[in-house]
Amino acid sequence: MALSREVDDGNDAVSSDPLTEETTTTKRKRLNSSAGTLTFEDSVHATQLPTLPFEIMIEILSRLPVKFLMQLRSVCKSWKSLISDPKFAKKHLRVSITRHHLLLTFPSRSSEIFVTAYLLSSVFTEVTATTTQLEYPLNNGNRIAQIVDSCHGILCFSIDQRLVLLWNPSIRKFMNLPDNPKQRDSYTIYGFGYTHLSDSYKVVAVSNYCESDDTYKTEVKVLTLGTSAWRRIQDFRSGVHFYDSGKFVSGTVNWLTGRISSSSRVIVSLDLEKESYQEFLQPDYGGVMTVVTISLGVLRDCLCILSFSDTFSDVWLMQEYGNKDSWTKLIRVPNMGDVGSRPYAKTLYVSEDDKVLLKYKYSLVVYNARDDTFKTLEVQDNNDWMIPAIYQESLISPCM
Repeated sequence: MALSREVDDGNDAVSSDPLTEETTTTKRKRLNSSAGTLTFEDSVHATQLPTLPFEIMIEILSRLPVKFLMQLRSVCKSWKSLISDPKFAKKHLRVSITRHHLLLTFPSRSSEIFVTAYLLSSVFTEVTATTTQLEYPLNNGNRIAQIVDSCHGILCFSIDQRLVLLWNPSIRKFMNLPDNPKQRDSYTIYGFGYTHLSDSYKVVAVSNYCESDDTYKTEVKVLTLGTSAWRRIQDFRSGVHFYDSGKFVSGTVNWLTGRISSSSRVIVSLDLEKESYQEFLQPDYGGVMTVVTISLGVLRDCLCILSFSDTFSDVWLMQEYGNKDSWTKLIRVPNMGDVGSRPYAKTLYVSEDDKVLLKYKYSLVVYNARDDTFKTLEVQDNNDWMIPAIYQESLISPCM
């Protein structure tokens, strides 16, 4: 059975002092949300003031930060009802100024997970980034939790490769999905995303396993939020290894894969609506003699590849999803010092002024392509197991 939880600090109504002779002659404010009017009334008469139509009020509220909206739920019942409405949450996601956050998880020796969030804009612009400590909702056992991906403000975690947690830290709501039974001796990775046509969120589980004849196979299952069970879909062809969690972009989940008997890699894409596959080739790296490693990500709503060579790393974007000819080199990042075999493990974000946030060994660095400088982000409780992710503020609830 799936477990969900909603944390609600808002009150249904605002309390008032008992009426006295003085307060009966003092005007009080009242919001009439159904009529869209704001009035002042006293014991003798009510005066209607020039007001905004309720539709305009919705437009204003839909552009406010999530933290402020969560506070505004306490103003009155009608505002609480509006802000809690899934339709308003979708509108807010469409029209609000996007506020992204950097999320860092730190597993500890006590098996607890510590979570810190940074306002992403402050990472690029401030000496000390604005930080917030978050309470991870499942610190109750010896479990290994890994971030899969984020979509519309919802973070997806896989736990012991069998359980899946969906969590929106902006509104402090989470949901445990039904258990995903594993094949014996299999390794399972996940993907998470949204399909617009059916207006649904889906989690995809890809299990790699060997059969008795040493044949390497994959098993693919999908769970649609709002349903109670995983279901098998068409498996991807045998003999392909999936390296990392899927990346969501343009209604698809994408994995970097490779043949067991070959060092070449391709991108496998699963269309979440059609539940069908296609493959993409890597970019043409041109004159680069040796590409040591590559990693897959998403930047500016485009599929992204970070390719690492001996002296530098290139950030590539697939500017038109599905078009292999649209791979474009965005930025070249010089390697820092004694880099080892894989210094830049992940490209996390790129700003409009071409500053790139990367995971570098066990640190986070910002590279400014315009002046060719680096800045190392000061992270508290840093350790080798620091896992970063990017998410945006939203009112979308995982409790469906």
